[in-house]
Amino acid sequence: MRKIKEILRLSELGLPRREIGRSLAISHNTVADIMRRAEAAGISWSAAEEMDEATLDARLYPPTAPSVIKRPEPDPEKMHRELARKGVTLQLLWLEYKTEHPDGLGYTQFCERYRRWRKKADVVLRQEHKAGEKLFVDFAGQTVPVINRRTGEVTPAHIFVAVLGCSNHIYAEATWGEDLRSFLTAHVHCFTALRGVPRAVVIDNLRSGVSSPDYYEPDINPAYAELARHYGCCVLPARPRKPRDKAKVENAVLIVERGVLAAVRDRRFFSLAELNGVLREEVIRLNEAPFQKLSGSRRSLFETLERPALLPLPLAPYEFAQWKKARVAIDYHVEVEKNFYSVPYGLAREEVEVRYTSGVVEVLFRGSRVASHRRRFGRGEYSTLPEHMPESHRRYLEWSPTRLINWAGSVGPETAALLTAILESRPHPEHGYRTCLGIMRLAKHYPAERVEAAARRALALHTLSYRSLKSILSRGLDAQPLLLAPEPLPGLALLHENLRGPAYYADTEEESC
Repeated sequence: MRKIKEILRLSELGLPRREIGRSLAISHNTVADIMRRAEAAGISWSAAEEMDEATLDARLYPPTAPSVIKRPEPDPEKMHRELARKGVTLQLLWLEYKTEHPDGLGYTQFCERYRRWRKKADVVLRQEHKAGEKLFVDFAGQTVPVINRRTGEVTPAHIFVAVLGCSNHIYAEATWGEDLRSFLTAHVHCFTALRGVPRAVVIDNLRSGVSSPDYYEPDINPAYAELARHYGCCVLPARPRKPRDKAKVENAVLIVERGVLAAVRDRRFFSLAELNGVLREEVIRLNEAPFQKLSGSRRSLFETLERPALLPLPLAPYEFAQWKKARVAIDYHVEVEKNFYSVPYGLAREEVEVRYTSGVVEVLFRGSRVASHRRRFGRGEYSTLPEHMPESHRRYLEWSPTRLINWAGSVGPETAALLTAILESRPHPEHGYRTCLGIMRLAKHYPAERVEAAARRALALHTLSYRSLKSILSRGLDAQPLLLAPEPLPGLALLHENLRGPAYYADTEEESC
């Protein structure tokens, strides 16, 4: 459902349907269908943004009568592969098609579908880029060694390269790796340096940007998609095995490797900041170099044509956020980096999406935020909001040692002493809450005098448990006199025939001597 809103947003930006489909990993026909439904329902991007998913779905897909089944279409790509095999003809393929689909196309239409596809299969598209339209990004294959001045350890720095489609203006930045954080941070720095945002970012099928590369429906990384929404642009993955889709950036990478990295190949760098400072100077020189066959330079074309056409930067830069899918546990908590965060208890066992930054953890269910917590960085810590708890758990949370002891004092001093001893005997007072609440329940069924007598007996016997107090009351032991074994008088020795005493051992020692 979130893709429906994204389609309307990108359409509002004026992007063609095919580019919207590539950005969102859906077919352009689906994009066209959703836009047609939205137009028929009178729903614009501004209206859809305020709707929840259920309302938007009901408006776009009202109940309709079952549609008429269309005749199945043949697969022209499969036909083309089969025709390359010896002895295979269109007649044979049509007979096999009719065997599988008796109500399918006739032979003439079957052949026409293939010939129509064949005419378009080998067409090469020559790309003409408009100002402010596309930014092509990729990592260079070459790395630059960075030396740790203290230990001498050498770490290769990766080079992020971006080039604008119209002016060929180049941006380059060194990162410690090609991971998601480095990739997105380089985008933020690039947009800041350009002082604007292109309408689309074209990427190769990097693992940092594309979760699951696919020729037809690549899936964009959620964090990358969020960055695009923050800056008001879209992401267009290049098709696998289609070098013409990313020719711009591959040429820019080659220029950076030859014109920048080759020029600094003999220099030694001791920090990433030092390397980026040199890269910045070399890239400025590269952009200001005049064209060989055209007037002007990359910098002049950027300033006159490209930069005025870029989208404005948002008020605040994008904050890196990670995404993950999680299953809510039976205790209505989700796990993020070894810590646990609560969600409304009704979502137990449901699958949710978790977005977490350096400061906040957000939980989303079907596109709507259901919980937000301050990020914890310990191990095994819990963040539980009272409003997420069932009523019974919430009442339990409201108790404290002071409140429990004050209640016990209303019954009597012996009961208060018993609850104090129970709470002090546990490693943590909360471990004794359940026992204290059980004693409170007993006090509702027995008179205060009996509870006091039972508490006195439990303290004397040092049986600090709910079951012990319940047993005393149910068996009527609270009414019986408390008989305790007398303590021996100080200095009084116990006499018994089986007790030898110190004299026995003294005689033994004399004999052995």
